[in-house]
Amino acid sequence: MTQAADVVVRRQIIVDAPVERAFSVFTDRFGDFKPPEHNLLGAPIAETVFEPKVGGHIYDRGADGTECRWARVLAYEPPDRVVFSWDISPQWQIETEPDNTSEVEVRFIAETPQRTRVELEHRHIDRHGPGWESVRDGVDHDQGWPLYLARYAALFTENG
Repeated sequence: MTQAADVVVRRQIIVDAPVERAFSVFTDRFGDFKPPEHNLLGAPIAETVFEPKVGGHIYDRGADGTECRWARVLAYEPPDRVVFSWDISPQWQIETEPDNTSEVEVRFIAETPQRTRVELEHRHIDRHGPGWESVRDGVDHDQGWPLYLARYAALFTENG
């Protein structure tokens, strides 16, 4: 374990949408912006599900019907914030020990009635134990949270 107080990756993005819509698009359409190549299943992902409640999960369902539950919803407070665990180990496999998982908090802050700042904080990454640096590097990389947030923001420029 690191001696640092906490290991945190922070990202933010602005979307042209009211705060309520920014929140609902993030949770209801999570599978529309989660990169399908981010897949721990042995089959292509048919859908990614974000269960909108504390105690729910974020999981991928494969084309063959298999499921991979890779996050637990820890806080669900529309339209202000959502917090979920990151149950993926430094070996990029499911981590079954909750004490060895990190947390992702996403806050939605209205800047104007039609503009929302979305702040993402991935914290406690050092809880993953030996090799935690690979988790930090992976989520901080251009193909990590920046890619998720760019694809999320793109949903607001589509029709509908």
